[in-house]
Amino acid sequence: MSSYFIKRLLGLIPTLLIVMVLVFLFVHMLPGDPARLAAGPEADETVVNMVRKDLGLDKPLPQQFVSFFTNMIQGDFGTSIRTKRPVSEEIASRFMPTFWLTVTSMVWAVIFGMAIGIVSAVWRNKWPDRLGMTLAVSGISFPSFALGMLLMQVFSVNLGWLPTVGAESWKHYILPSITLGAAVAAVMARFTRASFVEVLQEDFIRTARAKGLKERVVVIKHGLRNAMIPVVTMMGLQFGFLLGGSIVVEKVFNWPGLGRLLVDSVDARDYPVIQAEVLLFSLEFILINLIVDMLYAAINPTIKYK
Repeated sequence: MSSYFIKRLLGLIPTLLIVMVLVFLFVHMLPGDPARLAAGPEADETVVNMVRKDLGLDKPLPQQFVSFFTNMIQGDFGTSIRTKRPVSEEIASRFMPTFWLTVTSMVWAVIFGMAIGIVSAVWRNKWPDRLGMTLAVSGISFPSFALGMLLMQVFSVNLGWLPTVGAESWKHYILPSITLGAAVAAVMARFTRASFVEVLQEDFIRTARAKGLKERVVVIKHGLRNAMIPVVTMMGLQFGFLLGGSIVVEKVFNWPGLGRLLVDSVDARDYPVIQAEVLLFSLEFILINLIVDMLYAAINPTIKYK
């Protein structure tokens, strides 16, 4: 198995190279002139050209890419056009709030979503199933920004129980994590139900029931492990989406994280920050997929990698 994962790690290199090229092209295709934005609206053309030269934007695109690639390999992400701070410092200061918000959202979403999915599968076509799937469809259909504003209005403005913005204490995590995790919980519920329904129809489940085992033992001991592999895949994908897709929620709750930093950077055409963030999100997805593959063997030891 170790040789398999070494091959997977080596396979990351061409993937990251392709991502770097696409990120560079995407950022430079954005409308607007970062030199003009950095110089200010009152600056004349001479000042704008000086800023453009200082930022290296006066060079041909191939030469800019070589500089970008060389600096990235050396771990130098450049300096933010907007704040004049090193990009690594900008990202480091915003990473942990986004990471803990993602983890908090994922934990409750997985627990709640899987519980609904298992209950719906066991009591298929009965009222627990209908109630669970109604909640799941509602969670998927309701926009996250609308849910966030609704929760803020009820629990912060009307009741005054929870803070609205910031990330200073554990209370600040409650509303954003519920908002961010609602759609994930809904997806997990539907996916878990589908996986469990398929497993519960297998012959080994019928054999376990025929032996007189309690339904709880059949579901947990025999059904859970076999149904978990596709569910774990979905968990990995959803975690990656949460980590890189918290932009709307962070904007609604004024959360000091990577999502809000990316929005501010796009508004300012801050190329170095945009490039570094998109690369970071891409690397996170790749590593999460690798971790999911490793979890397969832990869940089901019969899986062999070559």
